[in-house]
Amino acid sequence: MPKQKTHSGAKKRFKVTKNGLYKRGKAGKSHILTKKSTKRKRRLRKGDYVDVTRVKDLKKLLPYN
Repeated sequence: MPKQKTHSGAKKRFKVTKNGLYKRGKAGKSHILTKKSTKRKRRLRKGDYVDVTRVKDLKKLLPYN
């Protein structure tokens, strides 16, 4: 049986924590920042965790993590 390939896009965007959660960055912080409020941009700086309903999908994309 051949090895599974890790999804290149997913490995750049997600990191696994010790207790099996997936860390992710928030979307919407790359451009068109003038119309977004300071408060909104500050909230976008902080990372977040992937929802538990999506963890199964990520385990397929990142088989060796």
